[in-house]
Amino acid sequence: MSINTSSANTIAHVLSEALPYIRKFQGRTIVIKYGGNAMIDEKLKNGFAKDIILLKLVGLNPVVVHGGGPQIGDLLKRVGKESHFVGGMRITDKETMDVVEMVLGGQVNKEIVSLLNSHGAKAVGLTGKDGALISAKKMQFSHQSEEMNTPEIIDIGHVGEVTNIDTSVIDMLIHGDFIPVIAPIGLGKDGESYNINADLVAGKLAEELNAEKLILLTNIRGLLDKHEKLLTGLSIKKVDELIADGTIHGGMLPKICCALEAVQNNVCSAHIIDGRIEHAVMLELFTDEGIGTLIFGDCPRDDE
Repeated sequence: MSINTSSANTIAHVLSEALPYIRKFQGRTIVIKYGGNAMIDEKLKNGFAKDIILLKLVGLNPVVVHGGGPQIGDLLKRVGKESHFVGGMRITDKETMDVVEMVLGGQVNKEIVSLLNSHGAKAVGLTGKDGALISAKKMQFSHQSEEMNTPEIIDIGHVGEVTNIDTSVIDMLIHGDFIPVIAPIGLGKDGESYNINADLVAGKLAEELNAEKLILLTNIRGLLDKHEKLLTGLSIKKVDELIADGTIHGGMLPKICCALEAVQNNVCSAHIIDGRIEHAVMLELFTDEGIGTLIFGDCPRDDE
C-alpha cells in the first residue's frame, strides 16, 4: 500500500502540535455551550460529538450546556402559539414554559446525549432542576426610551437568572467518567421552572466548577474589530476598552460580558468560536492559532 507522504506529514504535524495542549489540560474541566448551526447541520453535529469524545479520551473533562431557541420556536409555531421577544429574550408564559421544558429537557437534551453515546461516549442528560443543580429567580426586565422619565418594568414571565449552582451532581458524573449534558432550566424557591439563557448558565457553571475554559459556540467568526478583523488574545482590560469605544455592541455585548465575567471569576480563558466550522472545538483547543476570539484572565493554574 502506497503512503501519501505529504498527507502523512500533515497529520503528524497536527498531532505533534496538539500534544503540549493535551498535556497541559489533562484533568481540567472545559465547559462548552453548544448551539447555533452546530446543533442543526448533520455534519457539524457529528464533528462536535467526535470533538467532545476526543476531549474525554485524552483526559479532559468536558461539560456541555445547550440551547435550543429555534427548536422551541418551531414547536410553538406548530401548536399555534406566536413567539414574542423583548431585548432578545423570549417572553415565557406558563404555556410557553411547558413547551420550553418539553423541548430543552426532552427533545434536544436527549438528542445530544444519544448523539454522543452513539459515537462511544457515556453521556448523561440533566436539566438544572435535577439534583437541585441550578437555583433561579425571576429576571426583572426594564425598558426606558428617550421619551420616558422612568423605566418601564416589563413582565417577561418565566425567564430566570441563576442564583446558585450546586455542582455536586456534576462532580459525581465527571468522576464516574461520564459527560454531563445540561439543559438551561432552573428551579425557583416557589417550585416554578425558569428558562435561562444558555450562555449565562455555561458561564456560571464554568465559574463554579473552577473550569480551565469556557467555550461559547456561535454562528459568527468571533469578535471583530471595526475593520472586520478577528480579535483574539484579549485581556480583561482590553475587552473593557473595546466596550467603551463601541467596538463591542449590540447582540455581541451580552455574550462578551458573559465570557468576561467568567474570566474575572477564576476561569482561565473564555473562547467565542464559530460553530459553523467542522471540529471547531478541537481546532480552538489543540492548535497554536485557534479559530476564534480568546479572552484570558489572571489564572493561577497556568503556572502549575
